[in-house]
Amino acid sequence: MGLLVDGKWVDRWYDTKDSGGRFVRQQSGWRDWITADGKPAPGRTRGFKAEPGRYHLYVSLACPWAHRTLIFRALKKLDDVISVSVVHHFMGEKGWTFLTDDGATGDTLYGLDFLHQIYTKADPAYSGRVTVPVLWDKKEQTIVSNESSEIIRMLNSSFDEWGDASLDLYPQALRGEIDVINDLVYPAINNGVYRAGFATTQEAYEEAFKELFGALDTLEDRLSRRRYLVGDWLTEADWRLFTTLVRFDPVYVGHFKCNLRRIADYPNLSNYLRDLFQVPGVAQTVNMRHIKAHYYGSHATINPTRIIPVGPEVDHLAAHDRNRFRKAA
Repeated sequence: MGLLVDGKWVDRWYDTKDSGGRFVRQQSGWRDWITADGKPAPGRTRGFKAEPGRYHLYVSLACPWAHRTLIFRALKKLDDVISVSVVHHFMGEKGWTFLTDDGATGDTLYGLDFLHQIYTKADPAYSGRVTVPVLWDKKEQTIVSNESSEIIRMLNSSFDEWGDASLDLYPQALRGEIDVINDLVYPAINNGVYRAGFATTQEAYEEAFKELFGALDTLEDRLSRRRYLVGDWLTEADWRLFTTLVRFDPVYVGHFKCNLRRIADYPNLSNYLRDLFQVPGVAQTVNMRHIKAHYYGSHATINPTRIIPVGPEVDHLAAHDRNRFRKAA
């Protein structure tokens, strides 16, 4: 894991010396927005017009943040509207690579070798981490956004002329409640597993560990009374949680030492996970080979042998009990 410094690649792990051993995630560097008319969104500097075939996603099948965007692309039926390149699961000294074996596609636009070259194609002097997902504008030859939480909202509404306009995963009437759930899930669960796994002091690890399982306990109780996080409707909040839950038992329990309980030990969360996995189109976005190979193979500071565990056996296609709640209209 490295980063760009003034457009030059540097192989450097996260520095936790100044944060008491706490992992601090860097803010995304590109935060522009695609709009129907192409005018800049409020608070943004550049305008990007929604057009079919114009935009491209760079993703990793291992990364939970990128996984969100693939789920939205599938659910909104945008496969023919937004193209995709899949990086290789191994992230070494040069960061994400465009190797083409084991299900990775390579860079289908420019034939580059490393994802950091996409970043410097957009800004030759860029400084910062090189992360996925990346939403790329083929027309302007630049990055629109590398912030997954905003990319999924663009996919949810900006391309409705060509996708499934009937599906709204961030409906106006539920936004307040969705935002409250997101404010719990992101720091404590989505990022919480990384805060535990990348901690370099016992205090930092236990702090993240406690918050993580406190939040999971809260959601387990919430899901005892409703099918989805916001009642009877599948929303953005569910899919933001899903990408962490589906990785939890195979990776985070062991690799990131998040081992107080497995998701399998939570009756409601485990049934909920199977319910979401079985939504049409979602299973095809889950690649457990990439997920396990990436985490166990790429984080040498955590797993220096790079041995990938064979287990656990997880059957996401098994029956679930969530039909006991009223289905969404």
